Amino acid sequence: MSATVSPETSLPPAARTLAVCRAAARFCGLRGWAPVTEMPLPNGRRADILALLPDGGFVVVEVKSCARDYLSDGKWPDYRDYCDRLYFAVDLDFPQELIPEEVGLLVADGPDAVLVREAPAHPLAPARRRALLHRYAVTAAGRLAALQDPVGLAEMRAALRVE
Repeated sequence: MSATVSPETSLPPAARTLAVCRAAARFCGLRGWAPVTEMPLPNGRRADILALLPDGGFVVVEVKSCARDYLSDGKWPDYRDYCDRLYFAVDLDFPQELIPEEVGLLVADGPDAVLVREAPAHPLAPARRRALLHRYAVTAAGRLAALQDPVGLAEMRAALRVE
């Protein structure tokens, strides 16, 4: 008798991370949330996904590809200061009992993700929300501009380095 192996298990860790991140971003988009991946935060950390909610709130989704990835990374509490809700996104093979009860949980299954546990709310202070919204907008607009005019972006970056 042969064991069944999910397609995600056979992927290398970087590919698993990318697959979970895409499924989590799709989850966000289907709910009207506006996700930005690899979002730099003011504390020097980088959120895997920072999503702007329709009500102006923010969600951070921390993606984990495997138990070792989760156990070797203790930075996730640092994300709480920059979101109203914090989630982990994992794949079907991830041992879900590792994820703390005080965060939400999304589980990726192929290109989609499902909500397994809602994240408790911890509202941001208004001043922090304004500053984060500005950072979010500048980052998202810069990435859009780079997609629309990559040569212009490269020239602008080169000019800024000269000054």
